[in-house]
Amino acid sequence: MKLDKNKIEQYNQQHLAQHSRKFEYITGEIPDVEGIIKKLMAFNVAIPSWALGTGGTRFGRFSGGGEPRSLEEKIEDVGLLHALNTSSGAISLHIPWDIPKDYTAIKQQAKEQGLRFDAVNSNTFQDQPNQKFTYKFGSLQNVDKQIRKQAIDHNIDVIKHGIQLGSKALTVWLSDGSCFPGQLNFRKAFQHTLEGLQEIYAALPTDWKMFIEYKAFEPNFYSMTVGDWGQSLMYANKLGDKAYTLVDLGHHLPNANIEQIVSLLLMEKKLAGFHFNDSKYGDDDLTVGSIKPYQLFLIFNELVDGMDLNGQDHANDLGWMIDASHNVKDPLEDLLQSVEAIMLAYAHALLIDRKELAIAQESNDVVAAQEILQNTFRTDVRSIVAEARRRNGGAIDPIGFYRENNLRNELIKQRGSNNIATGL
Repeated sequence: MKLDKNKIEQYNQQHLAQHSRKFEYITGEIPDVEGIIKKLMAFNVAIPSWALGTGGTRFGRFSGGGEPRSLEEKIEDVGLLHALNTSSGAISLHIPWDIPKDYTAIKQQAKEQGLRFDAVNSNTFQDQPNQKFTYKFGSLQNVDKQIRKQAIDHNIDVIKHGIQLGSKALTVWLSDGSCFPGQLNFRKAFQHTLEGLQEIYAALPTDWKMFIEYKAFEPNFYSMTVGDWGQSLMYANKLGDKAYTLVDLGHHLPNANIEQIVSLLLMEKKLAGFHFNDSKYGDDDLTVGSIKPYQLFLIFNELVDGMDLNGQDHANDLGWMIDASHNVKDPLEDLLQSVEAIMLAYAHALLIDRKELAIAQESNDVVAAQEILQNTFRTDVRSIVAEARRRNGGAIDPIGFYRENNLRNELIKQRGSNNIATGL
């Protein structure tokens, strides 16, 4: 489904007076609002191909109607999101769930939707049909050299798919680890994994990056071979300049100080980017900003501060992607909410008076530092984000437009009500 831009403009006109009142009010309180809008207009978050259908748990999956039945329909859905919010201009493919049959046609379709291909993602956490060896006891860490080679070959194959699509990064997430004490020799598991990553790294084109994702637990609960940011950073440092640590907000133990991790990785120039989601307990994969919006803001505070210090471009120098699984929501509405939460956190971070914050920090004025951050967070910047979206040609209220025009029903009419998207 491709949206008629005129319909978005008509919708905006109907809501423009109310939006303008809110926007004019807040601009009187904020210096350099135009500079903030310019950065918001340039910022984009990639949508993973596996997030466009109903997600699920190990207990069940309750599919909704109109789910995309193919990669082509997934690209249509991301194009729909991008038309509405103008901040979803990239799609991240998971291999082997979404292997293009015709690269040229897929690239042309993405171009017509205003999309590019973000990082490609490998899968050694599941056994695939007709796979020769099982990953039951790990992939790159496995004691069996043939299994390790199978995992290496798969990752190299994923790179080849990415080259055809114009991607510039490979994301490696390993479920490798152990469930019971004594099951695994930790040092050998680390060394096997490093050797495998080195072979994969050697296959990267010169202008590519490798993103090494970590996770504290699940599916293994005694140990994970890439269990935290320190282990990921060890691999990245040993591999070379093209290897970086990827942060997934749900891949930490409860109450981890993610913003401090972000700050230090930026300091070391080893932060790859983010998989955004939210959680109450662990890797819940909930809508971004639905549980801990203040933490999201604090993370973006460190991102803006650290990237500016490094001279990095906010929009392009790190990888930004949503990684969520939604069992009870319309996936497209969930993704619209997630992108909105990210844009709000980013806008708040851009709003911080960094000179005043530095003064408070240098003088150990704890109360002033807290007031600066909390007062900024309590500022309603929704109209600024909406204005950036409107200027880009998107809807002032994407979910409002989506519901008013019954877009899910239109997708059901086109695709049916019983189809299930590929992937999770």
